Amino acid sequence: MSGPSGLQVDIGQIGRLDQRGDSAHSSAMTGQEHDFSNLDRAGRATAGLARSPRIAVTVTIGAGVALAWLILAAMAIRGAEGRPAGAPGDALLKHLPRLPLPEFLDRFFALCLAPAPLAGSAGAQAPALILMWFLMAVAAMLPSAAPLVRTYCEIADTASIKGEPVIHPLVLVAGYLTTWLAASVAFAALTLAVYAFAASGQVLDPAIGLAGAAALAIAGLYQFSGLKQACLKKCRNPFSILFANWSAKPERIFRLGVEQGVWCLGCCWALMLVMFAVGAMNIFWMGLIGLFTLIEKQTAGRMASRVAGAILLVWAVALLLVSA
Repeated sequence: MSGPSGLQVDIGQIGRLDQRGDSAHSSAMTGQEHDFSNLDRAGRATAGLARSPRIAVTVTIGAGVALAWLILAAMAIRGAEGRPAGAPGDALLKHLPRLPLPEFLDRFFALCLAPAPLAGSAGAQAPALILMWFLMAVAAMLPSAAPLVRTYCEIADTASIKGEPVIHPLVLVAGYLTTWLAASVAFAALTLAVYAFAASGQVLDPAIGLAGAAALAIAGLYQFSGLKQACLKKCRNPFSILFANWSAKPERIFRLGVEQGVWCLGCCWALMLVMFAVGAMNIFWMGLIGLFTLIEKQTAGRMASRVAGAILLVWAVALLLVSA
């Protein structure tokens, strides 16, 4: 298998070359070219991040995921306070402290949590819902892309040792997130459609119940599909795809990130529909879906997918009975 020109390695060689690369980088640091001793502590830290894309991408992704969870948690607390009947997990959320937030976030939360369609203007609520779904994708789905990003960094390190030009891993991440941003537009449109179909946004409203049961049934059936398994196979084996499509052109790496995002979306789009059954801002189920997605992509075989599919189908039937 060949990726960067002149680079012929297998998976085992990646680790050995990576170790030699770390030694080479350490040796280079002793040279005058990478001598940052004249800088202060902040300057040395910044220079180190610039020299090590792997650290930079880890810090960036970690900060992005943490910020997404923080905003979604604050939104979930606001949502729990506005639901007298309560949804799953609301009792715990109501006991959490309500943090002071900027006015623009309160406005954003109000648009996302509006129980009826278009509580604000159509031009304001639609972008707010798109951002809400995108934050959920970053929080729940981006962590499952960690193997993809780590593999890219390993190949990039090996190519760098060989003297090959390397595109920063964040370009790949940007392409991946672009796919989920496009998906967020579709999820937001579906949210508005469900709200328009239902007279209110109560969790056990018959219309919402029917929509939730349909979402659960679709998600459950998809877990057994061949397309789901084909997408999982691509997500579980990023090395061969990344290595075979290696490029020193930013636009091609960005497109590669978009393509990997499509495979990830193929794995997880139906699971995201579960949020229509439990409430779009049910942070506990969001975390559970994110954890399951991470496990499913790291586990060989179909057992996890089939068990989840069976649970979702039983749940769909139960929700239909409750909503009848």
